[in-house]
Amino acid sequence: MDLDQFIAAVEVLRHPELRGLPVVVGGDGDPAKRAVVATASYEAREHGVHSGLPMRTAARRCPDAVFLPSDRDAYEAASDRVMTALRELGYVTEVLGMDEAFVAAETDDPEAAARRIRQHIKATTQFETSVGIGENRIQAKTATNFAKPAGVFRLTGQTWFSVMGGQPAGALLGVGAKTEHKLTELGIATVAELAAADLAAMADRFGPTIGPWLVQTANGLGSTEVSAEPWVPRSRSRETTFQQNIEEWARVREEVLRLADQVTRDVEAEQRPAVRVVVKVRHAPFFTSTHGHTLAEPTSDQAVIRRAALAALDMFTVRRPVRLLGVRAEFAEGAR
Repeated sequence: MDLDQFIAAVEVLRHPELRGLPVVVGGDGDPAKRAVVATASYEAREHGVHSGLPMRTAARRCPDAVFLPSDRDAYEAASDRVMTALRELGYVTEVLGMDEAFVAAETDDPEAAARRIRQHIKATTQFETSVGIGENRIQAKTATNFAKPAGVFRLTGQTWFSVMGGQPAGALLGVGAKTEHKLTELGIATVAELAAADLAAMADRFGPTIGPWLVQTANGLGSTEVSAEPWVPRSRSRETTFQQNIEEWARVREEVLRLADQVTRDVEAEQRPAVRVVVKVRHAPFFTSTHGHTLAEPTSDQAVIRRAALAALDMFTVRRPVRLLGVRAEFAEGAR
């Protein structure tokens, strides 16, 4: 179950006069400032506006758009209402984040179950959803891309290659631009070609875990497990975009420490110690890279997290002007 244009939908429910208009949410809502788009309504997407796009670029592509600031508290509250409504249906439900969840349903008519989900969420919360049906998580998640907006789509082992075979490898869940580029270098362009790739060659290029996993995913194979355990974030992060590039590295270090302190407070609030600290740096104009430092032992200690953040920062050898910094504390897998 995937909520359609969720953040934009929250804003339209709060401001009904915006319905049908191009809406862009991000930063403090000022497109003249440095920030990125958190989400865009379908009307704005028609102009090439999408998540992660610089707000200034969004304003150039869609000058008539309504720009709004992000309001995470409102989105989390709306998400809670949706997930509560979803659980009311009695299915095993695994929440993945604010706007999506897996649902396990044993039924002879999955389309009817999907329609029931859509109708109940719409009636209870006014949000539109798209539901993907599959025999496993990969198939169901991929199917939601074809269900949007506000629809239902089934993707199974029998139909996988007729639907996905000719798609670019980048259409697969978990295959980003960098991985797609590496696949292209190997002469692999489509899902079908990746599905037929030699496992040993893939393991050599991507590692013994990722390589075979890519081939498995391209074949539409994956886990069928859905857990009703409460969703727990794997990390906590803070980042900031600077209106003027930072050129002095001493200032960069100061900002990283400031973000590390904020993340430490988040870690303390979670009552779950961090095991790794990652620093993200976006250089001007728009090149982003990350480095991480694994902690000697799990901790919520501010001094240790600070030192780890600086250690990660020291891994960056490029000293070009910086436009964005981020610090992320990762928790141990399965820690609650």
